[in-house]
Amino acid sequence: MSKATVTGFYGHDHDELDNYLKEFQALKHKDFSKAKPFFRAFKTGLLRHILWEEEILFPVFEAKMGMKEGGPTAVMRHEHAQIKEILEALHQKVRRQEPDSDEGEQALIAILEAHNQKEEMILYPAIDGLTSPQEKEALFKQMQEFPKERYDNCGCGH
Repeated sequence: MSKATVTGFYGHDHDELDNYLKEFQALKHKDFSKAKPFFRAFKTGLLRHILWEEEILFPVFEAKMGMKEGGPTAVMRHEHAQIKEILEALHQKVRRQEPDSDEGEQALIAILEAHNQKEEMILYPAIDGLTSPQEKEALFKQMQEFPKERYDNCGCGH
């Protein structure tokens, strides 16, 4: 992973998460039991992604830019809170086997599209420019070692 960029890695993760949600949406009215694993992959992947950003990337960006309060990461943390709230509401519908979640999904997609664009156009390239290859390698190592139980703990059996 030594030649990977934050922009490339996280952009790929965004695409993978989008695909999980699209698969869930495509299957939920046809065969909910086949759709659920895609929602689970989306939910756990998105929570992991948010934790990686908030606990690994944002602190690096803030330290390099000399920002403690405010700035783009404060806005992104606020958006993360909104994303998690909608995600949990969708999760409750999935737990109850309710496929009528289109409105929540559209609200989530709207937030994610704008949020991801800011990250991919501003935050990630800035971090790439502010960090050395060794620092990037350390970031990726922290991500690999991030405890799974921090983001994969719904206990719902799906």
